[in-house]
Amino acid sequence: MTRIDLVVSDVDGTLLTKDKILTDGAKAAVRRLHEAGIGFTIVSSRPTIGMDFLVAPLAIKLPIGAFNGSSIVDAALKPVEQHLIPAATAKRSIDLLRERGIDIWLFTNDRWLTPNPDGEYVAHEQRTIKHDPTIVTDFAPYLDRACKIVGASSNAAQLQRCEAEMQQLVGDQATAIRSQTYYLDITPPGHDKGTFVETIAKRVGVPLANVATIGDMQNDLAMFAKSGVSFAMGNASDDVKARATNVTETNEQDGFARAMDVVLRTGRQIFRF
Repeated sequence: MTRIDLVVSDVDGTLLTKDKILTDGAKAAVRRLHEAGIGFTIVSSRPTIGMDFLVAPLAIKLPIGAFNGSSIVDAALKPVEQHLIPAATAKRSIDLLRERGIDIWLFTNDRWLTPNPDGEYVAHEQRTIKHDPTIVTDFAPYLDRACKIVGASSNAAQLQRCEAEMQQLVGDQATAIRSQTYYLDITPPGHDKGTFVETIAKRVGVPLANVATIGDMQNDLAMFAKSGVSFAMGNASDDVKARATNVTETNEQDGFARAMDVVLRTGRQIFRF
């Protein structure tokens, strides 16, 4: 396998267990990466405010990707590069989700907005990002500040159908892809986890061939396509596994740490952060 000089990891379903726990095994694996001089950072569909609890335990020094990589922030969570969904596209996306009866969330850089505090995944998201939503009756005042719009539903088949509809609706004005079986993310156009990987690799001077990525969902495929080596988690769907160069164990079996063991056997110390 190609030597690895930089690792970019997804968060939910990859670094974290289903209960949103960062295991000792994952922390130890990242510590070994640092010790070997292999760069490490994270990119996630999470909002910026939902990433802060990972920075210190993982000693992250490199920029981090939020909102599927369309926002890049430094380790203090201050914006380095930020992109927004066009307001007209944000409105059309919200209208489609509303027509399909799917719960709607809108994220700005620092707020999570929803009209439905009792939505079926609101409590789950509160536990996940460790922040509470702001309840609004109208999204209109925030359409020009939308970093991400989410459709949340436990009806996975319906959400998959809506994903295809949304992709046709937004065209090249946004990216629409599921980050979980129950979340459909609409994010700014032209920016995804793949463009984040390109940006970070260029920033640290590492060829894409020497980058490893690891994830579990469809939105991770963009970074798989850019990196020389990719790991799909054991809990990923078969189509995601088929697009990765390697498959590791599940996130309940410390699959991230096992994948990093492979990286460490092939990595080479060329820089330190």
